[in-house]
Order: sequence, then C-alpha cells, then structure tokens
Amino acid sequence: MLFEEAHSVWTERRLTQEEAAQLLGVSARTFRRWSSRYEEDGIEGLRDRRLSRASHRAAPVDEVMRMVDRYRTRHEGWNVRHFYSWYRRDGGTRSYGWVKDHLQKSGAVSKSKGRGKRREPAPWPGMLPHQDGSDHAWVEGARWDLIVTMDDATNEHYSMFLCEEEGTWSSFRGVRETIEAKGLFCSLYTDRGSHYWDTPAAGGKVDRDNPTQFGRAMARLGIEMVPAYSPEARGRSERAFGTHQGRLPKELAAAGIADMESANRYLREVCLPAFNAEFARPAREEGSAFVACAEPALDDILCEIRERVVGRDNCVRFERMTQLPADRRRPHHIKARVKVRRHADGALSVWHGPR
Repeated sequence: MLFEEAHSVWTERRLTQEEAAQLLGVSARTFRRWSSRYEEDGIEGLRDRRLSRASHRAAPVDEVMRMVDRYRTRHEGWNVRHFYSWYRRDGGTRSYGWVKDHLQKSGAVSKSKGRGKRREPAPWPGMLPHQDGSDHAWVEGARWDLIVTMDDATNEHYSMFLCEEEGTWSSFRGVRETIEAKGLFCSLYTDRGSHYWDTPAAGGKVDRDNPTQFGRAMARLGIEMVPAYSPEARGRSERAFGTHQGRLPKELAAAGIADMESANRYLREVCLPAFNAEFARPAREEGSAFVACAEPALDDILCEIRERVVGRDNCVRFERMTQLPADRRRPHHIKARVKVRRHADGALSVWHGPR
C-alpha cells in the first residue's frame, strides 16, 4: 500500500524518483525496478520471485532423504546433537544446523525449548570438580549406578564408570582416577549422600566436625569438600547425566553390550573420549589448579580406616580375628591403639603409628 501511494504521487510528478525511493527506504534503482514490474503485472509483480526458485546451493533431495531415513531406522529417539556426532563420525559433511533443520522439517524430531541463564563456571580446571552418581537402566534388565567425576570449568570428564551401587568405594575410585590422570585438585562438589557427609537432620546442614571415611581421606589429601544444598546447585552435572541417560543406553544396545565389564570397557575406550571431544570446552581463564600429587601411597589414604585397641590375646577384632606377629621392637601390642585399613582390593592392614 505504501508503494502504491508513493508510485501514485511520483506518476503525478509531485515527487522525484529519488524522493519516492527515500520514502520507501530503498534506492532509486530499486524503485525504478519495482515500478516497471508493477506497471507490467500489477501487484503480482511485486512478489519476491526467489520464493518459488530452489537455491543452487540446496542439498540434493536424495541426500536429505538418506539422512532422515538413517535417523529413523538406526537412531530413532536420539536427540539431534547425539545423532550429529555419529553422522560426522560416519563421514557426514553437512553442518549441525543443516541436519537439525531437515530433521525438524521432516517431523523426525520436535523443536526443543530454550534454556535459562546458567551459572558462571569456575575459571580454572581443578578448582571445583563435581562428583555424582546416577541410577538408571543402562542396559536392558539391569539398573546400575554411573559414577562421574567432571570439571566445573571445562565440562571434561576425568572418570566415568558403572558400579552396582554408589558409595564410599566408588567415590574413592573416581577421585583416584582423577588424581592419577591430572593431579591433586582444590575442592570437590558433591551431594549430601551419607558416604560424603553426616547430616544429623534430614534435609539440614552437614556436620563438618564429624567426617565420613570419604571426608577423612579428602582432608588428608588437602581437598576441600563442598556440599550441594539444592538440585539446581548441581545443574552442570545433572545436565551431563541427562545427556548420558539419553545416549549411553542406546549406544550400549547398538553395540550388543549387556554386562558391566564390557560396558565399562566401552565407557573407557569409546564413550569418555567421544564425550570430552564433543562437550569439553576451554576454561574461562588460562591456567590450571591441578598440582602434582606428593603422596606416594594413595592406597593408604583412599581406604576405610577404623581405630581398634589390641586385646589381651594380642589380637585385633575387626570382622574377623587378626593375629599381630611379634617383632624385635615390641614383643606384643596388648592395649595399643592401632588403625585397621580396608583397601580397595578388600585386603586388611593393621597400623601402629607409621608402621
């Protein structure tokens, strides 16, 4: 309507072409072209002729159909980003936006809602690793716990494995694998599970003066423990578990894996490197909070330690009788306070001081 008005005023010679074009916000050349098409075909001449013309850069229809068919036959139910990582691994060359757009247009996937504002990550790797577990049906007919130790600054996963049940030993294993891979870190962010913290009142604050076996080991290593007081506080690890729950069961099923040993091998050799390659990001600042581990014997720290008093029969009572042998320094240990350590392999050792 604005063009028709400007064209009418111009034909009545009340405006020049430049003035009419300026009124429409276009160049004089564009106004002359529009006027010519309008005078030839009327209002139809002003329609955008590109809308009915396929772009010379558009992908061939058979390529689009092959990609959509592959999704529906082999990856039905996968989210677009998960499917795209496999599409690229198998030689696909198109962009993520192209794949997502055509999958949505075909109705194979639906559009997702946007996310809200996220918390700023830690500036350096090693400042605030997260550790958490997720109970899920990772393979058909079995529910296991997936234990993940990841970095808040980079999203990189340092340790990732399946176990029967989350607890002290699974947490020790995650910390040990992280230390062996990267070194000692500053602090560890966890939920308030009973193996991490003693919480006198349900849903209340943790008792920092009464550490658990895991808390005692972290204090010995100089790692500060940080408890989470809401599900939102663990948002970064929760989003990672959402990704794993959406992807891992499908990948294990596609690989024909049904036992824990094979699943953990797949996690170590395939899933963990692929996840870090896709989701790990650079830290906000250059540097690292990891330091070399000066402790020579992690076995003697990442273990259960119980205090006992040696009986009159020179035995220590700890689930079963343990005889203490005499030595040249001391013929017996009666009434001595000793510490019994249960190690990761199930072995027991008795310590009197540093011996």
